[in-house]
Amino acid sequence: MDKNPLLNWDDLPPFDRIETHHIEPGIRAILETCEQAVARLEETAPRTWHALMDPLERIEDDLSRTWGIVSHLHGVKNSPELREVYDPLLAEVVKFSNRLGQSKPLYQAYCALRDSEEARGFDPAQQRILESAIREAELNGVGLDDDDRDRYNEISQRLAELSTKFSNNVLDATKAFKVTLTKQEEVDGLPDTLLELAADTARQEGHGQADAKEGPWVLTLDYPSFMPFMQHSKRRDLREKMYRAFISKASDGQWDNSDIAREIISLRIQKSKLLGFDTFSELSLSRKMAADAASVRELLNELRRAGRGAAEQDMEALKALAELDSEDELKHWDVPYWSERLRESRYDLKDEELRPYFPLPRVLSGLFELTERLFEVRLEEATGEGPVWHEDVQYFRVLNDRDEPMAAFYLDPYSRPAEKQGGAWMDTLVGRSAVMASSGQAARLPVAYMICNQGKPVGGKPSLMTFREVETLFHEFGHALQHMLTTIDYGMASGISNVEWDAVEIASQFMENWCYDRGTLTGLARHYENGEPLPDEIIDRLLGARTFREGSNTLRQVNFGLLDMELHEHFDPEGTDTILDVQRRIDAETLILPSLEEDRFFCSFSHIFAGGYAAGYYSYKWSEVLSADAFSAFEEAGLENDGEIRRLGRRFRDTILALGGSRHPMDVFKDFRGREPTTDALLRQGGLVEAGVKAGSEAGSGSSRS
Repeated sequence: MDKNPLLNWDDLPPFDRIETHHIEPGIRAILETCEQAVARLEETAPRTWHALMDPLERIEDDLSRTWGIVSHLHGVKNSPELREVYDPLLAEVVKFSNRLGQSKPLYQAYCALRDSEEARGFDPAQQRILESAIREAELNGVGLDDDDRDRYNEISQRLAELSTKFSNNVLDATKAFKVTLTKQEEVDGLPDTLLELAADTARQEGHGQADAKEGPWVLTLDYPSFMPFMQHSKRRDLREKMYRAFISKASDGQWDNSDIAREIISLRIQKSKLLGFDTFSELSLSRKMAADAASVRELLNELRRAGRGAAEQDMEALKALAELDSEDELKHWDVPYWSERLRESRYDLKDEELRPYFPLPRVLSGLFELTERLFEVRLEEATGEGPVWHEDVQYFRVLNDRDEPMAAFYLDPYSRPAEKQGGAWMDTLVGRSAVMASSGQAARLPVAYMICNQGKPVGGKPSLMTFREVETLFHEFGHALQHMLTTIDYGMASGISNVEWDAVEIASQFMENWCYDRGTLTGLARHYENGEPLPDEIIDRLLGARTFREGSNTLRQVNFGLLDMELHEHFDPEGTDTILDVQRRIDAETLILPSLEEDRFFCSFSHIFAGGYAAGYYSYKWSEVLSADAFSAFEEAGLENDGEIRRLGRRFRDTILALGGSRHPMDVFKDFRGREPTTDALLRQGGLVEAGVKAGSEAGSGSSRS
């Protein structure tokens, strides 16, 4: 084990040396070490912070950073060989986590420490960590009798297995579907960037002579391929084929997730009842800002009312425009195409005309310049200093105003459908921690992963980004900033640790807002060939288009949120209704265009079936209320008022980015804003106030307090 690269590293993992055969012995060794450490801790059952909580942090950190590497590789470098070792090891990791969470000696030690004289002197972070440890032990079944605890553990292991299977099915179904085009008329209307990507995909599929101009071209359901095709293809029949495949993804054959989703919900209900909750939504919300399901529904229904009228107007505008060229009824596969035509006609904006101004290297420079201005830190590329898992991965360091290291992050920007899960996310390699610091360090510095799935460089050009991809990059960087700029030295509350799930999107969505700041756009949008800035008149149109189809976009998010809540609050997996029946009902309540018969969106709803958003998808909108309100403080100060912007940026850093999970997020927000949030800014930002809804109710109607 001494030579296993998965285990033996200090600063950064040797990704270039970690092989699949290292994983099983490495994880088994770390599990054995952790088990021995837990047993020693249980024997002594110490009653002081340093004797109890510090060793506990070491145990949890040792396992999480090692298993975290394996989980990370499972997401970005997936393979049959990795799956073969990952699945059984996941069961063992879950088993150990349950064993740790259900330790009665440790639970009793937590309670004794809470009631001790020492606890009176704890700082807020210590108090929150201890309260969280007690609550999590109770939610992990520490109080269950032997039979119920055994059943709880069986359920936990099965849920982990099913979630992994769900995710793998989505990945496999996505990469299995391909459409090969060989005729010029089949690619009519497609932009050059998509043709280059499709030709590159064709070459990978064995068409060695594929060319962007002559073909053949291979299209996939991967987002950088699918969405531009839907927006630009003039071939309605091919759009229909792609759309029907997309909405039925992972819903039949060997990758069918229907039964998996139903079993997941059934097991979640059983788990909740074992812990004394009536529904899984109650269990989920016991860890969140929102007080109850009624508070969540109130917010989602307010947003539905706000978005409905605007969404209906959106649809009428599309129909009116589409009728110029077609007498057929507008169908689902027409919506992206005509939406893009409508955006072009209203704002004279075309993604393909914008792309040359958003090459990834320049966008990163602009993002870093904004970060330095707001938060008084400096970012520098250090690719080559640490090994990476793929040649496209970049590595960056974050330095303070004295050029001292503060943190670091990896960026894996490009889509790789054969091995990398879709979407975008931030994850942690290691977090800030005094306990885990190396000799001579005050605290171990945090390191993050940032994962995106934009188009890769093709045709000798850099990756030219859509504006939505720019927003996504800013979003994930917001998450990374909260992880990296924390000042909390307790690993159990630094960065995003111990932050309520419906508050974790505040920093990410806050950063998205800067994509619509004129000064930021001027700085980051430069033509990749000649360095010319994005013309002012195009910036005007881009800013004007911010609220384009916001009603439709809001209803889409409300649809996802209500489906999630309905499945985890009222759905009976043993009843006559299916998950599809529930999806149909929610669709009927929220969508302007009725869903198609084969629409099985739930089969690829990885957020709630394979991620952390079960009975929590509403978190995006809940956090968006807070992030929009936070950004409105900068708007009120004047976005061109550099002194005020820097002052507010520093306050944002010192509160929302710095304090992590050391205090309740509502208290942290009030430290920054001076009051509780309202929905005013969000509705105004989306142009929905004019749609007939009065803004101004508090987020969750005040129920966002614990």
